[in-house]
Amino acid sequence: MNDFVEWYLQPFKKYAEFTGRARRKEYWSFTLGNFIISLLLGGAGFGIGLGSEYLGMLFSLFVFIPSLAVGVRRLHDTGKSGFWLLILFVPVIGFFVLLYFFLLDSDTGSNQYGPSPKALA
Repeated sequence: MNDFVEWYLQPFKKYAEFTGRARRKEYWSFTLGNFIISLLLGGAGFGIGLGSEYLGMLFSLFVFIPSLAVGVRRLHDTGKSGFWLLILFVPVIGFFVLLYFFLLDSDTGSNQYGPSPKALA
């Protein structure tokens, strides 16, 4: 559990760092952590009642920049430009293309975006 928390917190330590590379483990730990927190906030909001929707909105604002940054770094890890995030604007297909890129293994060794984070670990 402690390892998961460490990986979840990595994107916050690199809050707006759009350079470099991020391993799959960092990206997916952050994504899963945000999903779980969103569910908990939704449940808490449902129990609290009026005005509780602001909890989810505040959390979304809080994680927006780190989510973009870790997404760009994850794409860099597979040798893709961060501009591939814009494919999300293509309905349905864009989501699946990006999901495929996020599931790819890291480029071995260094690429144009820096050294492999696996080699540094």
